[in-house]
Amino acid sequence: MLPLLAAASAALTVLPLLSSPVTPLSARVAPARAWPVQPSIVVGSFDPPAVRWLPGHRGVDLAASPAQTVVAAAAGVITYASNLANRGVVVVDHGPVRTTYEPVAASVDVGTWVSAGDVIGTVEPGSDHCGEVTCLHWGLRRGDTYLDPRLLLGFRPVLKRT
Repeated sequence: MLPLLAAASAALTVLPLLSSPVTPLSARVAPARAWPVQPSIVVGSFDPPAVRWLPGHRGVDLAASPAQTVVAAAAGVITYASNLANRGVVVVDHGPVRTTYEPVAASVDVGTWVSAGDVIGTVEPGSDHCGEVTCLHWGLRRGDTYLDPRLLLGFRPVLKRT
């Protein structure tokens, strides 16, 4: 129970760290946050392990099609855009947190600044992460702590009762 509360506490600090000043809608050029793929259908939920080395699901899976466009969920700098464990991975550093996207064929280079909604690549075919369904695995980390990436979009963590 204690690791779950620690993760929830860390999660609640994400939104203030990434929030931007209020800007009138007419002055906005880009969205502050965006779902990485559209439509945004969650096919695998966030289910972190009680201890970080145990099995668990450290992100969410979004239904996707091979070659579907993937966009950055929030503004940041690309810090990784290559293959890792035989699948394409893109990492965007947002300052105190970073998001991960896989399997993705990157269309951006390391060091590139992206805004929320900017294209970072396309979903690679052939991953068996979601079984028979093609999906995008979307993760969020703050240091070594995995968080539910939907927190970037304003979702609040739901604590499980034990």
